Amino acid sequence: MRVVSLVPSLTEAVAVSAPGLLVGATDWCSHPADLDVVRIGGTKNPDVEAIVRLAPDLVIANEEENREPDLAALRQAGLTVMVTVVRDLPEALDELARVLVAGCGLRSRPDWLDAARDAWAEAPPVRRLTAVVPIWRRPWMVLGRDTFAGDLLARLGVDHRYARHAERYPRIPLDELRAAGADLVVLPDEPYRFTADDGPEAFPGLPAALVSGRHLTWYGPSLAEAPTVLRAALRRADRAAYGPQPPPTP
Repeated sequence: MRVVSLVPSLTEAVAVSAPGLLVGATDWCSHPADLDVVRIGGTKNPDVEAIVRLAPDLVIANEEENREPDLAALRQAGLTVMVTVVRDLPEALDELARVLVAGCGLRSRPDWLDAARDAWAEAPPVRRLTAVVPIWRRPWMVLGRDTFAGDLLARLGVDHRYARHAERYPRIPLDELRAAGADLVVLPDEPYRFTADDGPEAFPGLPAALVSGRHLTWYGPSLAEAPTVLRAALRRADRAAYGPQPPPTP
């Protein structure tokens, strides 16, 4: 079977679970680090002709990551396109199983998928926090309603201020974000690469949690370690909720 992936997290999921199936992936597909496949452009501007030339049996995509006109062009060229819809953790786990078993022909769910399910079963901290979660600046954009990242944060005890906004990724003026009454600001390193020197200074007096975008927004093998990685980042920002960092295991 030959598979082309238009979604970085799905690329990693297929590459880890069924080595050899992938023949094409986007320029943004950075995991696994040694992935050696044909690059077919970005998630928003894939080279449709290059994908067709690869003659894949399956193209895997996502309704948020990829544009419908590109997917329609692939279908019109005679290719089978499987589109995932992921708004929360249960959907992510179900869609990953669908892609890997129904789509790619694996005989059973990979072990890492069950490990991810078990890792997220742990209860959140005692005290719940509120946060603003920017994903872009210039202009400032934040998590809004029905987002996968927002669901993960809620499972870790963090409720973001714009979870009931009419838009999924609204543009909010910085003054309004500062006045939102949040306990902290959560700053992922993708899609915008927030760093210690680029982001926290916009929210003076507010604890800032710098988090891994891959662990917050990707649904794939990284889900198994995401709770530990994200909790550590949140703990550094608010020890009152998460407690001190546990000592390393001898």
